[in-house]
Amino acid sequence: PVRLAIGPRDLESGTYEVARRDTLEKETVASEAVVDKISILLEEIQENLFNRAAAYRDDRITIVDDYEEFKAVLEAKGGFVAAHWDGTPETEDRIKEETKATIRCIPLEGYAETGSCMVTGKPSRQRVLFARAY
Repeated sequence: PVRLAIGPRDLESGTYEVARRDTLEKETVASEAVVDKISILLEEIQENLFNRAAAYRDDRITIVDDYEEFKAVLEAKGGFVAAHWDGTPETEDRIKEETKATIRCIPLEGYAETGSCMVTGKPSRQRVLFARAY
């Protein structure tokens, strides 16, 4: 994630070129500060990569409230679909049989809200994430 360039002039001047591979930024750092700078950069890079991955994931989740919309999103857009499910294996099997989508994740946070199952109308405590395998 970090590239360190050291040339003859860098050795003479006591500086190094430090480049981030995630943002392609470069900067010149004094040799005595390079270890601390790289430690800080590694933490920043980790946070940046995590935030980018989370944003990428969130952009690909579509929230739906009914089964027809669910099927339309699967056909037209794909990706993950967040929908209410009644928690029964029978409903899960029906969804899989009719759409080829399966539950990919039952989120621990972020989708806890009461609603009605998109298929049966039975009570649901949270949305789950469905997707098709490719």
